[in-house]
Amino acid sequence: MSDDDSFTKTFELRMNSAAELQALAKRLGQALTIGDVVALTGPLGAGKTTFVQGLAEGMGVSAERHVASPTFALVNEHPGRIPLVHVDFYRIKDPAELPELGIEEAYDQAATAIEWAERFPDWLPADALSVVIRLEDSGRVLKVKSQGPRSERMLSTLSAG
Repeated sequence: MSDDDSFTKTFELRMNSAAELQALAKRLGQALTIGDVVALTGPLGAGKTTFVQGLAEGMGVSAERHVASPTFALVNEHPGRIPLVHVDFYRIKDPAELPELGIEEAYDQAATAIEWAERFPDWLPADALSVVIRLEDSGRVLKVKSQGPRSERMLSTLSAG
């Protein structure tokens, strides 16, 4: 783990399987609170939705709920210990479409996971946990970055294991 300034910390993790990725995300999901935002970045097939499925499990979202990428719906809400709002920026072409999604309201009422977060970084709160997933021959590499006290708490949850 390296310190860039008082709140910005980064670390990398290597995941050998989707099950490992989900287990890591489940641990984070168990610690999420209302207002937490996880910003996910990575190419198609990297495991962003798999990560959110692990978050959902950790948040107590019923196994009967199908947590899938909201690529066409754009936003899905899943009830659990606290609500999980799952957002996908992939199909959004113009930031003018974003207010209709109710994302800013979700930041105050749920934990939020945003896939393709890099497409509209100005719509992320300043203190979001950034998770960049990179595919490699040996599996996935996650680069996780905190940007404030809230995301530093989330990063500590991940780095503790």
